[in-house]
Amino acid sequence: MTATNQKALEINLDKSKYGAFIEIGAGQEVARWFFRVGGASGTIAKTMSAYDMTVSDAIYGPCERYVSKPRLQSMLTREYDLLLERLEPKRGSDTRFFVFADTVAAKSFSRKEDAHGWLGVRFQTEPKGPISQVIIHVRLLDPENLQEQEALGIIGVNLIHAAMFHHDSAETILESLLDNLTIDRVEIDMIEFSGEAFKHIDNRVMALCLVQKGMTKATMFLANGEVVQPADILHKKCILVERGSFRPITKVTLDMLECAKSMFVQEPDVEGSEILVIMEMTLKNLLDQGKIDYQDFLDRVDTLASLGKTVLISNFGEYHRLAAYFFRYTKKMIGIVMGVPTLKEIFDERYYADLEGGILESFGRLFKNKLKLFIYPLLEKDSMALITADNLVVQNHLKHLYSYLIENNFIESIRGYDSKCLSIFSRDVLDKIRTGDNSWETMVPESVIEIIKTRGFFNHKKTN
Repeated sequence: MTATNQKALEINLDKSKYGAFIEIGAGQEVARWFFRVGGASGTIAKTMSAYDMTVSDAIYGPCERYVSKPRLQSMLTREYDLLLERLEPKRGSDTRFFVFADTVAAKSFSRKEDAHGWLGVRFQTEPKGPISQVIIHVRLLDPENLQEQEALGIIGVNLIHAAMFHHDSAETILESLLDNLTIDRVEIDMIEFSGEAFKHIDNRVMALCLVQKGMTKATMFLANGEVVQPADILHKKCILVERGSFRPITKVTLDMLECAKSMFVQEPDVEGSEILVIMEMTLKNLLDQGKIDYQDFLDRVDTLASLGKTVLISNFGEYHRLAAYFFRYTKKMIGIVMGVPTLKEIFDERYYADLEGGILESFGRLFKNKLKLFIYPLLEKDSMALITADNLVVQNHLKHLYSYLIENNFIESIRGYDSKCLSIFSRDVLDKIRTGDNSWETMVPESVIEIIKTRGFFNHKKTN
């Protein structure tokens, strides 16, 4: 018996669990497992699919997109309310009700795009108890439709079983979602916990864990802390992104961004389009002595949130991988903001040892679509020399490549910067915060000063 069979049977044999399965878009793949192992009558009150849009709208109300989080939420809410209305008077005192729902866009004869879907389970942890809920978004990566359906069924069973039996540990829920699957078959790029069982959970940490565990390459959340599915936010947008550690965010960080944005909006391929500004942190950016401190991570995110910034957490070491990720969701122009030290790094050929074509292959991937690097100058501490993208010296055999990128406007020096910001370095600011040197307050934005001091971020040392 497979692990999936065992999970479905364990739920079927638990007489206290009773619920409904509502599946749209890829068949009754999750419910099928419960029928297959036997004893489903003790678990399943109802199964249903509503493929016709008019029928679906009549049940759940109209929506802009049928494979979306709002549609999933309306399915869960409607079916859970019906379950309680019809069954709670009869068996509510000894039953923990649940509803599983999914809405999926699978491969078909007419649809060749990548399959993806939203899955969710709403449940009680005790009879007559308050509701709790887990929602995930998945990308189904198998080449054939039948394999996708199988993967969908397995992850659905995993989700239900994890919520039922491991709701006291969000991390265990996370780890069990891919039981009997591999990351080559399924990517989970968004997870959201809510309700009584998960009131202590910060979904931003759970989003980070998805990347840490290799379940996705990137995850995203808004300034209000809401974890979002990246495709929903990135779709058909012009994107301006700045990578950093943001420990803490400083005036130079914002000066880089604002100056680059003022140039980006004037690009012919951007002018008049909607622009999404993103602050990106990689797993490497988050490491401190080889480990990720979740509180330190939240400190950084909260300071970015105080400035209204959208945050992307990724595992893209190389910029060409970040660009490929964005271009999966948009064909609009992308701008990447960086300082001269980072530009020097991407011209270091050691970083491309894993590519057969080396640095040329990397740059070919990076610039093959509409993408530009906006470069902030560096004021060297010792010599006080100002280094810009225009006077940066690269290795002799790369000079012609660099000149080509400059002359064709793939790389451009940032103009209009505040020269007073050039002497600010985040590592110096962090040291001053920790040692009680109040001069750090001149180096960060006003709202960031307040949040660091009142909440003690970054081991802030108070002075008398």
